[in-house]
Amino acid sequence: MTRPPLSGYRRIVVKIGSSLLVDPVGGLKGAWLATLIDDAAELVRSGAEILIVSSGAIALGRTMLGLPRGRLKLEDSQAAASAGQIALARAWAEGLNAHGLAAGQILLTLGDTEERRRYLNARSTVQTLLRLRAVPIINENDTVATSEIRYGDNDRLAARVATMMSADLLVLLSDVDGLYTAPPGGCRTAEFVPSVARITPEIEAMAGSAGSDLSRGGMATKVEAARIATGAGTAMVIASGRRDHPLRAVDEGARATWFAPHGSPVTARKRWIAGTLEPKGALTVDAGAATALRAGRSLLPAGVIAIEGRFQRGDCVIIRDQAGAEIARGLSAYDHADAARIAGCNSGDIEGLLGFTGRAEMVHRDDMALQQT
Repeated sequence: MTRPPLSGYRRIVVKIGSSLLVDPVGGLKGAWLATLIDDAAELVRSGAEILIVSSGAIALGRTMLGLPRGRLKLEDSQAAASAGQIALARAWAEGLNAHGLAAGQILLTLGDTEERRRYLNARSTVQTLLRLRAVPIINENDTVATSEIRYGDNDRLAARVATMMSADLLVLLSDVDGLYTAPPGGCRTAEFVPSVARITPEIEAMAGSAGSDLSRGGMATKVEAARIATGAGTAMVIASGRRDHPLRAVDEGARATWFAPHGSPVTARKRWIAGTLEPKGALTVDAGAATALRAGRSLLPAGVIAIEGRFQRGDCVIIRDQAGAEIARGLSAYDHADAARIAGCNSGDIEGLLGFTGRAEMVHRDDMALQQT
């Protein structure tokens, strides 16, 4: 696959494993983190949007609290995450601030990317941080997550974030430099795989188990992350983080495994909205709104003249013109009751009508797939 420079990607998610960030004895690897932040800041200056999925809260917290190595009880893990997340966020904030960049902390649970209402909230928050030129620092909310409601590892979390945010590239920095035909630590004949066009059973069979005591993931979770990301149009690369300036190294051609995307993130997201989600209602729009939608605009409340169904915020709705022809499908920013209150009104009147400041758009263009004509 073609490998443009990292600065050629519009939006990049970078995932860092615990073993890269935290030494089980010495704590946070501050010098290494500083070089990574240097790389991220340089990409931001070049025009890219950077999102960081940072492991390390539990690993750092257990060091701070003097908890033993090995598997922790759930309550000990949650306590370690609580203490470690404060220190981890401070390190990211101070490092980015030295480059004139603000950091925003986002702690997610599984439902935040799987349930559409919470998905829209999370997506909007991250989009706002990026618009304000801040760097979102994302982690699983390990202080409250249990085995039943967790991603399980930050490789999958990073892939979900990449798809949620329509990222162009996902970089998994690891303690290995890519995918091998067999786990390289236990097989002398293992061969490096420089690129993967598609996830096949043969590719899945190459993955091994977790690589360190500090990491919940392993190559198997990275291949699963690749399946999630590439299926949504996001390219992915597995690269070694065991060097200073790891992103710069990837840019300069360091050995890494690249996974080719299937289409673009925007195309994949539109396809998901148009063909996968079951519509829960319908909006009828006037002629002016219909023209604006076909020109690629968002749907504003002022253009809505009728509402059908009992949909919730985040549900898929059909958008029709006055003749009943389907124009598009999209995710509603309001539930049916609030949508009915603001239909036909200017966006500036929303707060007065609903008692809170809602979205200016009834359906944002990023959450809409136009009907093919």
